[in-house]
Amino acid sequence: MTDSVTTASPVSVIRDVRPWGGDRSDMHVADGVITAVVPHDATAAAPPGGVDGRGLLALPGLVNAHAHIDKSWWGKPWVSYGGEPGTQGRIAHERAHRDELGIPGVEVTLAVLRESVRTGTTAVRTHVDVDLGVGLRGIEVVREAVAALGGAVHAEIVAFPQDGVLRRPGVLDLLDRAAAAGAEHIGGLDPASIDRDPVGQLDGLFAIAEKRGVGIDVHLHDGGELGVFQIELMIERTLRAGLQGKVNVAHGFAVGQLSGSRQADLVAAMGEAGITMTTVAPIGAAPLPLLALRDAGVPVGLGTDGIRDLWSPYGTGDLLTLTTQLARLSGLRHDEDLVTAARVASSDAARFVGRPVHDLVAGAPADVVLVEAQNVPDAVVRAPRRALVVAGGRVVARDGEVLV
Repeated sequence: MTDSVTTASPVSVIRDVRPWGGDRSDMHVADGVITAVVPHDATAAAPPGGVDGRGLLALPGLVNAHAHIDKSWWGKPWVSYGGEPGTQGRIAHERAHRDELGIPGVEVTLAVLRESVRTGTTAVRTHVDVDLGVGLRGIEVVREAVAALGGAVHAEIVAFPQDGVLRRPGVLDLLDRAAAAGAEHIGGLDPASIDRDPVGQLDGLFAIAEKRGVGIDVHLHDGGELGVFQIELMIERTLRAGLQGKVNVAHGFAVGQLSGSRQADLVAAMGEAGITMTTVAPIGAAPLPLLALRDAGVPVGLGTDGIRDLWSPYGTGDLLTLTTQLARLSGLRHDEDLVTAARVASSDAARFVGRPVHDLVAGAPADVVLVEAQNVPDAVVRAPRRALVVAGGRVVARDGEVLV
């Protein structure tokens, strides 16, 4: 792919691409924003700063809506998995060994971010551990790493109480301090099974959210009726506090475990309360009812979860490959449903990273991924190599090589 753009320099136009598999078009860019999408003019000379897309399929930059970029040991020598099974065992193992791996650290966070950019991720909502051992240092590390990439990735931070909230006195105060210092969201973790006090944890989180004007993003692994009960508590508090659109349930395995009218009623209530969901498309768990959630107006985001960390050696940061997994686990086969999966991983995830729009349209950030595919379903099924990644109007990766 040849063009007049040097490494990480601004792009003026991305020529001859097929946005969402449509007609060949030219996308004009200024100040990191798409200013116009017009039919491709094959007779026009390539302007300075133009990129030749060679008729490739164009998708919006991928959005990782649930990540833990502060935890990864990507780029370091192999770390063998250890610790006891279960959430409690993994928390203890991580606390015992993260310091020896330099976690959290700018170097390791940069490594996993660069790998994510290489495969097309240009925006991320990342949970960052906030606890009595690390304090708010992880948030500072993540901000420094994101800044070092010079706009190649946009990030929103969830101050995340991985070791519990109420069972560790002082954590609520740390979450409040993180929100006051600019974290866009505060997190929660299994209010019933971790803190053994779902009402207390949620009341504490919602009080901070109301005071600081931030969002809430709760990891909810609890299944069955226990999980449903906690979602119902969140629905009640969201409506009471007027926080529609600012509360997210991450994982929410209980939703996928329900069936029939019970599931439909819960999903409808979530839609009415403006609650969103994020999934990491986990193998072995009941998949979320993706299409039913969409139809009920419950936005769903897709994320990698941890990437090669002390919780699991798995994960590559490649969100398009994860989109393939999401589609397969959700039983999606029809073209329009495969396009839905691609939108979950890109344009529909704008709200998860604080953007009013994230798409291939005028006024959107110039975050564009080019792939060699016949159409969007083909791209979802094959997850081909990213030929070009543009973020904020700059070329940040080309032919599988990251440039930042």
